[in-house]
Amino acid sequence: MIDFTNAIEEFNNYKGSEKKKTLIYDNKKYLVKFPDPVREKNKNISYINNAFSEYIGSNIFKICGFEVQNTMLGKYNYNGKEKIVCACEDFTDNENILYEFENLALSTNPDKKIETELNDIMEVIEESKMVNAQETKQKFWNMFVIDSLIGNTDRHNGNWGFLLNKNTGKVKFSPIYDCGSALNLMLEEEEIEKINETELKNLAINIYSCLKENGKKINYMTYIKQMNNEECNKAIKRLFFNINIDTINKFIDGVEGMFTARKNFYKKIIVKRYEILKEVYENVK
Repeated sequence: MIDFTNAIEEFNNYKGSEKKKTLIYDNKKYLVKFPDPVREKNKNISYINNAFSEYIGSNIFKICGFEVQNTMLGKYNYNGKEKIVCACEDFTDNENILYEFENLALSTNPDKKIETELNDIMEVIEESKMVNAQETKQKFWNMFVIDSLIGNTDRHNGNWGFLLNKNTGKVKFSPIYDCGSALNLMLEEEEIEKINETELKNLAINIYSCLKENGKKINYMTYIKQMNNEECNKAIKRLFFNINIDTINKFIDGVEGMFTARKNFYKKIIVKRYEILKEVYENVK
């Protein structure tokens, strides 16, 4: 595991709620995410597992064929304590600028505040003159499907977007980034070891996106199983055979610094969600 303790530090200008540093390692710029202190009462863990969920979630997207921000697990010594961190390589440069969806929303409809209501997001994509609406909707629903697999609860308007090449003026969907709010990161090791089959199924099914429909957060699995959204159905058809469970399991088994019980839990809960995607695929193919 890479030790980032002595990497060159720059002023941090990245947004987001996590503890983070901007570090230069091997001549590349990284946003390095630290484990956040747990703020919930009655929790035995001192820090949430966002470094692991960021790293594994990002790499599951990569395994499924997405263009993804490069991530690395590492360690960082702070005040005599060694912390597990996730280093996320900056994919922007002097030519390529990231514009998050919230920026597009602000400029598209000046009369309406756009949050995470699904219809509002689709409306912005369709109205915008800056992006290809059909391509953007396909990419969005592709992302939604894999977010459902990893249980990402926080794909808000500030953690997906577009890359603008200043020289060519071309705009494309950005690499996937910011997958830390996934994989039930708040569960303690003791809780994981006690989870039975019924509880595992409930955890797999009862996972909510921050996207909303009619003001209510979307339950990923319920929404997908209803098969009412043709764009979502098409995304499942496009992606299903890209989801290689054996490859995902091997990747999780190889993650350094994580307890075996948590690895097994991640593999099992992903399979539960995969089985739902498979069921829907068989109905819509």
